[in-house]
Amino acid sequence: MGGDRGFAAEEHAWMARALELARRGLYTTDPNPRVGCVLVREGRIVGEGWHRRAGEAHAEVRALQAAGERARGASAYVTLEPCCHHGRTPPCTQALIDAGVAAVVAAMADPNPRVAGRGFERLRAAGIDVRAGLLEEEARALNPGFVRRMEGGRPWVRCKMAMSLDGRTALASGASRWITGEAARHDVHRLRARSSAILVGIGTVLADDPSLDVRLTAKDLGLDEDLSVPVPLRVVADARLRTPPGARMLGLPGATLVAAVGAPEPQRAALEARGAEVLACGGAEGRVDLRRLLRELARREVNELLVEGGPTLCGALLEAGLVDELVIYLAPHLLGDGARGLFHLPGIGTMAQRVGVEIRDVRAVGGDWRITARPIPR
Repeated sequence: MGGDRGFAAEEHAWMARALELARRGLYTTDPNPRVGCVLVREGRIVGEGWHRRAGEAHAEVRALQAAGERARGASAYVTLEPCCHHGRTPPCTQALIDAGVAAVVAAMADPNPRVAGRGFERLRAAGIDVRAGLLEEEARALNPGFVRRMEGGRPWVRCKMAMSLDGRTALASGASRWITGEAARHDVHRLRARSSAILVGIGTVLADDPSLDVRLTAKDLGLDEDLSVPVPLRVVADARLRTPPGARMLGLPGATLVAAVGAPEPQRAALEARGAEVLACGGAEGRVDLRRLLRELARREVNELLVEGGPTLCGALLEAGLVDELVIYLAPHLLGDGARGLFHLPGIGTMAQRVGVEIRDVRAVGGDWRITARPIPR
């Protein structure tokens, strides 16, 4: 198993269609992975399905329902190994077996330890031909958070930042609204909508009093009429518990988690009275233990974490090797050398210590540019 070789050209097309279907669940399947399925019989698609949201039928079941009796003897092209355990829904392996499919082609094995090849084993035991590895890289890219959580015990960490052409994020006074244009800000809300949680530092809370909400409609996101706009968990790294009880985010729908080193009772009580949860998460030198925080978020089934912090928080995550992806919006203006920089990285003294990144994508967003990059491990 593994690799795209050995698969026919039409099989690539059918799996590409399954991936296209899976993307329809980009904003709504959390904490489950985004999965698509195509059923093919005698060279024709007889059923399609995708996972819409947690608790509803999985992609395979929806495709089987669409195919009906035509599923017997068909081949299923699915972007993730079919599940073999009872979770929020019954196992898909049994549904495929009962429907009489002849073959299953999966893009990738399920990294969930509860599955991890057992789905393939169960299908083979029932006499179904099983192959895997077709468009695996694309399938993994569709679910970076789910894969990272299952394989690494933490969410996929995506740092979003906006900077001027000379690499500045705010004036010396702290003023930063707005560095980028409306199209870029709209794009950020799409990033928020696909994220399980949004993390900021206390400095951002005190300076900007952010809402950390998704200001897009279901129509903006292309959602079915019965689906609602997701509300990510709001997370604040706040070592000394300085988050004001009157913070704007505490008056909005959704949950807020404040990670602190110490939690003096008056401050804790005031925040909890506003609906926030205070998490003791102390680390070295009186700082929030970021690794511990990420592990806790993974325990809460957070797949993708969007970091919208300033240079201190983003610099600390980058220095600790905890950043998986950088999304940087580059605006066509200059703020001058007195303005604030992108990352606080005090440990860099030589060129050999610099942090390398791999540019994965550059594209125009309105009048700005969006650069997607990944740090190169040192």
